[in-house]
Parts: sequence; structure tokens; C-alpha cells
Amino acid sequence: MTWIVTKYLLTAGMVVFISEVAKRSDKLGGFIAALPLMTLLTLTWLFIENQSEEKIANHAYYTFWYVIPTLPMFLVFPYLLPKLGFWLTMGACVLLTFVCFGIFVLIMRNFGVELL
Repeated sequence: MTWIVTKYLLTAGMVVFISEVAKRSDKLGGFIAALPLMTLLTLTWLFIENQSEEKIANHAYYTFWYVIPTLPMFLVFPYLLPKLGFWLTMGACVLLTFVCFGIFVLIMRNFGVELL
């Protein structure tokens, strides 16, 4: 139980840290948020918890492919925000990400990459 609480605190601490940095500097906050900190933390947790190298490697592999269809959201969000407000923009970006992911899955199947 102590271990899972530690994982929660460290992982949540990263989110709080990034949001606090972003309040002070858009560029630095964006840079830190763009770093794969959560993925590195997840890989570390998997390693410490004695998961197989295959499982750890698969996590990194699929994370790479899952990041690609999320990228359009980062371009659309600043465009929509002044037009729709925060919550509608968030909803539109979530929908856009689902659509991009679906299209991406179909495209990648043609190259032998099974994401679902």
C-alpha cells in the first residue's frame, strides 16, 4: 500500500510541478510538459515492479505510436480557445483526437502496425 501511495504522490507531483512552471513561463512549461516525463516514470514503475523487458519495451513502442495522432490537438487548441472558450475547446480537441486516432489506426494497419 505504501508503494502505490508513493507512486501516486510522485506522479501527481509531476503534474502539479508542470502546471506551476507553466503559470510562470509558457515556453518552459510547454517544454517540460512535452518531455516524456510520465512515460519515463511509467517505465521506471514497470521496471521496479519486475515487469518483463518485453512489457516495458512494448509500453515505449505503443506510446510512440499513440503520441502521433494527439499532435493536431496542440495546433487546434490555441486556434479554438478564443472562439469557443475553454470547455468547448477541450471537448472539440478530445473529439478531434479520437477522430485522428481512428484514422491513424486505419492507416497504420496498411503498414503492419496494429494499434487496437
